Amino acid sequence: MTAPTCPAFEGVLFFPVTPFTEAGEVDLDALSRHIASGVDAGPGGVFIACGTGEFHALELQEFGPIVRTAVEVVAGRVPVYAGAGGSVAQAKQFAVAAKEAGADGLLLLPPYLVEMPQAGLVAYVRDVAGASDLPVIVYNRNNARFIEASAIAVSKISNVIGFKDGTGDLDNVARIVHAVTNAMKGEAKDFLFFNGMPTAETTQQAYRAVGVPLYSSATFAFAPDLALAFYNALETGNAELTTALLREFFHPLVRLRDTVPGYAVSLVKAGVTFEGIPAGPVRPPLIMPTSDDLTKLRSIIDAGRAVLAAALAQAR
Repeated sequence: MTAPTCPAFEGVLFFPVTPFTEAGEVDLDALSRHIASGVDAGPGGVFIACGTGEFHALELQEFGPIVRTAVEVVAGRVPVYAGAGGSVAQAKQFAVAAKEAGADGLLLLPPYLVEMPQAGLVAYVRDVAGASDLPVIVYNRNNARFIEASAIAVSKISNVIGFKDGTGDLDNVARIVHAVTNAMKGEAKDFLFFNGMPTAETTQQAYRAVGVPLYSSATFAFAPDLALAFYNALETGNAELTTALLREFFHPLVRLRDTVPGYAVSLVKAGVTFEGIPAGPVRPPLIMPTSDDLTKLRSIIDAGRAVLAAALAQAR
C-alpha cells in the first residue's frame, strides 16, 4: 500500500452533530442543512459521525447514509473524514462502510471499555487501518493512550497520517510529537498532529507551543462565527480578542460543559437547534441540557457575540 498524501487541513475543523428526530431516527435532511451551513462558513475539513456526531450510538446501517450525505453535501470542497472504532471487528466494518460511502479518511476512536497493552493498541490500529486504503488519524484518548514507542509504530503504518490527542497530557504529547517527527524524517509522507480536547480552543495556545497546530472545534458546529474569530485571532496574534473570547465565551462554556457528563455533545446539539436547524435529542446514555442550562448556554453565546460586535466596532 503506497503512502497516502496528507490532506491540506487549514483552518477550523468542523465536527457536525448527528440530528435525530423526536422518534430517535437519523434525520438526514437536517444533517444536510447542518453540514451545508457549516461548510459555507469555511472550515478546513469535516469529521462526520465522530465524537460530537455520537458515533458510539450509531448502527452500521445508519452510518453509511450519514457519511454519504456528508460527502454529497461537501462535494469535494474540503476533506471528509468519518469515525470508526469499537471492537476490532466493528471498527473494520465501519472503515469499509466509510470507504464505500466516499469518505476521504478515518478518525480511529478507541475500543470501548478494554484496557490494552501498547502492543495490542498498535495491533488494533494496524488491523483497522488494513481494512481499507483510507488515510487514518489515530485518536489518543481514554483507554487508547499511546507512548512514544507505540506512536512511532503506528506512524510507520503506511496509511496512518495523523495523531490526535484528547488526553491533555502535554508532557507526553510533546515527547510524542518530537519522537514521531524525528522517526518520520526521510519518509514519503507528512504526518499531522491535532488537538482533540473538548472545547479545544481553551488549550490550543499550549498545544501550539508543543508542535500541534491543528484542532477540532465543537463550537464551529453551532457558532462558526465565534470559532472562526478565535482561530483568526490566534493566527494573527490578536491577543486582546483571543483573551476576550476565552474569558466571555469559551471558559464559561467549559464550566457549563463540565457540570454534567456528556454535555460536551448535548450542549452542541442544543446550540445547533438554537441556530435554526433542529438537531433533536441525544441518544442514551447522554441527556439533553436542562431548561436552566439552555438559558445559560444562550447567555454564553450572546456574550461571545457581544465580544465580536465590540471588536468590529473598534476596528471601524
